[in-house]
Amino acid sequence: MKVIVVGAGIGGLATALRLHRAGIECTVYEQSEQVRALGVGINVLPPAVTELAELGLLDRLDEIAVRTSELFYTHRLGQVIMHKPCGLDAGFAVPQFSVHRGQLQGMLYAAVCERLGPDAVRTGHRLVGFDQDADGVTAQFTDRSGTAQPTARGDVLVAADGIASTVRSTFFPDEGPPRWNGVMMWRGATDWPTFGTGSSMVIAGGIAAKLVIYPIASGSSPETRLTNWVVCIRTGKDGDPPPRRQDWSDPGDPAELRVHLDRFHVDQVDHTGLVTSTAECFEFPMCDRDPLPRWSSGRVTLLGDAAHPMYPMGSNGAGQAVLDAVVLSEQLVAHADPAEALAAYQDLRLPPTGEIVRRNRVGGPESVIDEVERRAPDGFERLADVVEPGELDAIVAGYTQLSAAPRDR
Repeated sequence: MKVIVVGAGIGGLATALRLHRAGIECTVYEQSEQVRALGVGINVLPPAVTELAELGLLDRLDEIAVRTSELFYTHRLGQVIMHKPCGLDAGFAVPQFSVHRGQLQGMLYAAVCERLGPDAVRTGHRLVGFDQDADGVTAQFTDRSGTAQPTARGDVLVAADGIASTVRSTFFPDEGPPRWNGVMMWRGATDWPTFGTGSSMVIAGGIAAKLVIYPIASGSSPETRLTNWVVCIRTGKDGDPPPRRQDWSDPGDPAELRVHLDRFHVDQVDHTGLVTSTAECFEFPMCDRDPLPRWSSGRVTLLGDAAHPMYPMGSNGAGQAVLDAVVLSEQLVAHADPAEALAAYQDLRLPPTGEIVRRNRVGGPESVIDEVERRAPDGFERLADVVEPGELDAIVAGYTQLSAAPRDR
């Protein structure tokens, strides 16, 4: 069997590594001229880390990331709503990692080139169409200028080509643009003094006004970390057309961002100093798409953000793409007929990821903050006067169970 993977993001590269481990030949086609370290910080939760560890990548993750030890959910004004341990500190067999998205992608890319060979990732190949028949699928490509590139022939085509997926738009030509919830996101990272344990994460505020801070790598000295921050502000209406295309590398306007910083108070870290000391920030609208009725058609399927783009709640986007890759490779091994394998993969992964998309629209596990802020918009002195602890625990536990949905091994 030979698989064509479209897209050299985290999902596409994880798929290549899992297929290689399963003894299945594959080639990855990427439209950019080079695999670049785009984005800022993301989190990789233990279910996905478990799968990356099975690929022998745990030591490499430790080289580029921070093992997150604790998470604080707080009111926008600083009062702690929930404090929970993470990763090993929460009893998992593997850590939770906070990492620069581009560093994670670069680590996976290096592993693909080492294990599958230097030609396993073909850059400068933009998918423009595909045809399938009883014996396989043929993919057509151009370079960035529109010049035709050689076609690729395989048994299966996996589209890991992101929220603007060419394959998804072919399957569902009337879907339209991504769905914007009215929230703009500003993101950045800079060297900053450690706070908390040095591996702490703070999420302050709900979906309308939220601040997230956590370290993602070692700093310039033992007393500092490369510290990631995110500011999310509702500037439009849910369902409005997105003001711009979602792009990891769009520069943000620092002046536009600074006017929102006084909306937050965080005891653990000087968030205003952190944000204003960052040399470069990025902005993009918080977008997703509605869950689909299907991902697969014959020998072609979707994976990662092409299949289930979701709001960045609960640290789930990259991790769910990794879990997609695992289940896809397992089903291709388990079924002689590629179309049956892709249908089985879809049946296992579409329901849980669709539910995560829907839950993320109402805040995911971070909806514990929204619920408290709804009841106490001006803060509180005693959490017990606002909400029963069991209510909050149920929200977080239910989401955690969903995001680690069992797979057919």
